Amino acid sequence: MDKKNIVGVLLMSLIFVGYVIYSSRQQAKYQEYLSEVSAVETPAAESEATAPEPDTTFEQADSAAEVDRDAEIFGAALAAARDRAEQTVTMSNDYLTVEFSTLGASMRKVTLAEYTKYAPRRERNEKVVLYEPAPSHIGLEFYMRNGLNNVPVNTSEYVFENLGVTRGDGFQKLTMRLEVAPEAYLLYEYVLYDEKAPARDYLLDFDIRLVNMSQVMANQSSLNMLWTARTYQNERGYRNENMYTTISYRFPGEKSIESLSMGDGEKQETIQNAVNWVAFKQQFFSEALIARDNFSYADVMYVTEPEDSGYIKTFTARLGLPYDAQTTQYDFAVYCGPNKYAVLSNVVDKDGHKIALERLIPLGGWLVGWINRWIVIPVFDFLSKYIGSFGLIILILTVLIKLLIYPLTYRSYLSTAKMRVIKPEVDALNEKYPRQEDAMKKQQAMMELYKKASINPLGGCIPLLIQLPILWAMFRFFPASIELRGESFLWADDLSAYDSIIDLPFSIPWYGDHVSLFALLMCAAMVGFSYFSYQQTASSQPQMAGMRFMMVYLMPIMMLFFFNTYASGLCYYYLLSQLITIGIMTGIRHFVDDEKIHAMIRRNAEKQKNKKKSKFQLRYEELMRQQQEQMRQQQKGRR
Repeated sequence: MDKKNIVGVLLMSLIFVGYVIYSSRQQAKYQEYLSEVSAVETPAAESEATAPEPDTTFEQADSAAEVDRDAEIFGAALAAARDRAEQTVTMSNDYLTVEFSTLGASMRKVTLAEYTKYAPRRERNEKVVLYEPAPSHIGLEFYMRNGLNNVPVNTSEYVFENLGVTRGDGFQKLTMRLEVAPEAYLLYEYVLYDEKAPARDYLLDFDIRLVNMSQVMANQSSLNMLWTARTYQNERGYRNENMYTTISYRFPGEKSIESLSMGDGEKQETIQNAVNWVAFKQQFFSEALIARDNFSYADVMYVTEPEDSGYIKTFTARLGLPYDAQTTQYDFAVYCGPNKYAVLSNVVDKDGHKIALERLIPLGGWLVGWINRWIVIPVFDFLSKYIGSFGLIILILTVLIKLLIYPLTYRSYLSTAKMRVIKPEVDALNEKYPRQEDAMKKQQAMMELYKKASINPLGGCIPLLIQLPILWAMFRFFPASIELRGESFLWADDLSAYDSIIDLPFSIPWYGDHVSLFALLMCAAMVGFSYFSYQQTASSQPQMAGMRFMMVYLMPIMMLFFFNTYASGLCYYYLLSQLITIGIMTGIRHFVDDEKIHAMIRRNAEKQKNKKKSKFQLRYEELMRQQQEQMRQQQKGRR
């Protein structure tokens, strides 16, 4: 290495060492500042009682020193924004009252005009507030240049200037400004609409404008939107509300949504792909932050609050925003409102396309969800326009569903009745072929008997299986239906929550600390229906006699424990469903007796005599013949 190379290396080393020393000193100053601003302040009342009279001279000196440090690290403009007095501004329409704070230019408090928090009957007068104001905020995180250092900035820590509310044709707009450097500032604009339209009643436009910010921004490819909120308990049952409270999000272009797993404790997920919106979802209300041009990634988390705290969950979401020097604006929308299908399904993006916000309502998978969206909800909404009692609406809806599935119910009963009528002939076949070697012959004779009687061995099960999606659709609909919220019927003061006739001084595991009368009546009706069904089945299938307890009592008891804390509207629906089904089955049994079934079987047998066998029957008989021949050969081989 020659002299020039050695001198070059030395100079480069000196420059590097100097840069490290300078950076270390700057970082030390910044850490000292952070430790001072994060120190816990003594409450004013305690200070007055225990502390001596303050020396204002030293306080002023400390304040001036702190401002100097702020100005050195963040610049004079942001340093001044820390000391500015906080203000609140309110905008409202017929559906929302939104209180804004100039601290962070955040939505501080959102109150829903049409919904009240749960309270006993005649005491529901407290409006629903979506989240606790104090710990909830939205802040933009980015890095700005300060010499050779990059300084982190979170806008939720700074007080914006209130530029006031302006009114236009059907809307009102609040503008707040944060000066970051001379001629470089952020503008936050919130627009609330006065004109009634389902797509915008609960929607605010939220725009962030970056004016000349590229000259102070550090080199970075993305910014972060940090969003936090702690939700109140608004419903009667903590366990049920907590089960439906989670964070949901949607990938661009998808018709479905994703959610963190529901439950207790803490859940966290990092989404590396683009996200269209993120929602802090409660049982009946949601707040969703919608990015017009999508978030680049999302890191979401919730923490479950204790049961007696008055809260359900604390939500946190860090959302990525793509950035380059040409970025001057981010456009968002914020939905703050009920999980109501008629409202959510009308929210669209800037191009008029639906964004699947209605999927926040857990109506079930593709088949169950289809039944709820296109059958149950339209009928329910239609009836609610003309009938004021939701108990009567549920009764009518139950009757309509039973009429819809009546053909299936009739076929199921008829199949069971036919099996009961031909039982003597089945017993005769069992006596005729008692040996295991004759199993094929017995099966073939049994199929021939079923054929003559026009009996499908699965005829009693298939109709019940077809009804399961409807039963499951009702199970998903009632706990998620905000229309039932706050609606009373008989002794239940809220059909969306459990009804309680006795509050227990203790809690029974898996049951709860109360007694739900609708759940008890539902259980009694299930016992009656199960006993009725057991009589029909046991008479034709002797092997069912030993399963009496399981069929008649076990399932209703399990349902009682499960449904005691569920929506009383759901228990009421299942009660009506069981009673109506018992009535229908009793009527069918009265009008379709065994003699009529015998006559029907004889007519079918006569028809089968002259009926040409199908290709399937011929193939089946040939297969049975081959199996019998194979069994005979195997038996000869053993001998």
